[in-house]
Amino acid sequence: MAAPFPLAMPYPDWLAAVADDPEYAWAISAWNRAAAVEGAWFDHAKADRIVEQWSKIFRLTNDRFRGVPFRLVKWQEITVRLLVGWKKPIEVIDPATHKPSVEHVRVFRRLDLWIPRKNGKSEFLATLGVLFFVLEKVNGAEAYVFGRNEDQGRIPFGKMQDIIREANGLMEDARGNERISLHDKSIFLRETSSLCQLLTGAPDGKHGRSPTVIVGDEIHEWKTRDLADTLRQGTGARLQPIELYASTAGRKQNRTGYEWFEESIAIMRGDLDDPTTLVVYFGIDDEDDWTDEAVWRKANPSLGLTPTLDYLRTEFKKAKGRPAQEAVFQCYHLNRWVDQVSGWIPRSKWALCTSDAKSWSTLWAKHKGRKAYLACDVSSTRDLTALVVVIPPDDDCEEWVIIPLFWVPEATLDERAEQDRRVDWKKWVREGALRTTPGDSVDQSFVQQAIKDAFGQFDVQAFGFDPWNARKLAGDLQNDGMDAKLQIEMRQGHQTLGGPTKEFERLVFAGKVEHGGHPVLAWMAGHCSVRFDVNLNYVPDKKNSLDKIDGIVAAVMGIGLAMSGEEDGMADYFKSLEGAK
Repeated sequence: MAAPFPLAMPYPDWLAAVADDPEYAWAISAWNRAAAVEGAWFDHAKADRIVEQWSKIFRLTNDRFRGVPFRLVKWQEITVRLLVGWKKPIEVIDPATHKPSVEHVRVFRRLDLWIPRKNGKSEFLATLGVLFFVLEKVNGAEAYVFGRNEDQGRIPFGKMQDIIREANGLMEDARGNERISLHDKSIFLRETSSLCQLLTGAPDGKHGRSPTVIVGDEIHEWKTRDLADTLRQGTGARLQPIELYASTAGRKQNRTGYEWFEESIAIMRGDLDDPTTLVVYFGIDDEDDWTDEAVWRKANPSLGLTPTLDYLRTEFKKAKGRPAQEAVFQCYHLNRWVDQVSGWIPRSKWALCTSDAKSWSTLWAKHKGRKAYLACDVSSTRDLTALVVVIPPDDDCEEWVIIPLFWVPEATLDERAEQDRRVDWKKWVREGALRTTPGDSVDQSFVQQAIKDAFGQFDVQAFGFDPWNARKLAGDLQNDGMDAKLQIEMRQGHQTLGGPTKEFERLVFAGKVEHGGHPVLAWMAGHCSVRFDVNLNYVPDKKNSLDKIDGIVAAVMGIGLAMSGEEDGMADYFKSLEGAK
């Protein structure tokens, strides 16, 4: 990416060394943007001094690095130099004389750091927070640390406390007197009467503050940027406040994080005029081959130190060939934003999950009497309804057996056949792969009877259903004699289905499923997409899949029931999952 600004002054040696490296286009852009600010100048002496003292003061805090002097790697050193070196003159009113005077303040007042996981992001962000909060010694300084919620914000806040503990000469003065008090949610500097606080991620009650330093982590998970905006608006009384933000990529559907990222890139490219924001970005481009190890190095500037190449190779092997896992790898380790993933289950993998592609109609009779779990995805009135029998492995069968049943309103069949000619709906009906119920809506009494039949012919451990649209069916089954304790409410969110979705995927890719080649289920598997949450857990995505996926959803629900089959109080278990949201 070419630098968007003309060269305004010679690059210092530490920047000239990367001037032709596309990975450091962000650094060249930042230098040229700062140089274009009227009156701006670079304080080489200060930048040199801070870089020189960095490893003498700061120590690393984790694992094999704990206690090791924090020696800046190249990208970190350049970031520090740019933040502390660039200054500009501003006119202020002297508080003692009320006469105009000139102060030289930093140009960059905001850092947007976008870098993959395991590159030392949180440690570096926290150390910058300590640098500007502790070492700048601003009387009455206020610092605030936050994330999406308090638990997330506690990570960089805890890092700041660890860095202060490990640092050389910060906690105590030369006489052994305590200079800094560390508390559960605050850090107090006695010398300057300054306070750093851990905040929740909500903006409520945060007005009226006057931040000197703002530290925000994992932007990609934020629900809004209201808190960041509120704190920034409170910096007006400060001479040179600084905002320090860092994140990896995330879901494009998270509007707050993705819009912030696009804003950062626009600033870096010069499309958005903002000379006060330093954007540090490492990631792969759309045209890059994400399977190429050279591309991994492009996105991971600390590779070898952290993460190790061996670690990335291991994660790559786990992900390769599995679209959803590939997306997670690219997001977390290559800083590429993800969308919903279509083609989640490759047709070739699905086709290998049966010993006889025409045996689907015999599976019910063949496996009669075995331990099983039932799951039902009840449609809206005119759509498909699916009931799936999931049979876990036992001494007689090594595979998970999946036996689906499907219903569609008979009155809608001609319309479906006319509108969607990619599949032969009427052939499915003739073959018995798709059942019809009279009228223009699914008659749930047919589904109810099939569930009763399954209970009569299998050793059913539990029946899972989504209460959103199946409460009537569940009530009718209870009135018909089903034990309510066997009925498990399973909402179709990430908390409930995230783990079962990954297990279903693992079983399919390992060839541990027997589905008998059922044509409707194969059709659904072929176009099923998945959607991600903020932690990149994923579940089948009804909204964005090309067509109906009810059978796949029900199969995942059945896997989830079987996974929790050893739990005491299965219903309470699934309720607790939803309560964890």
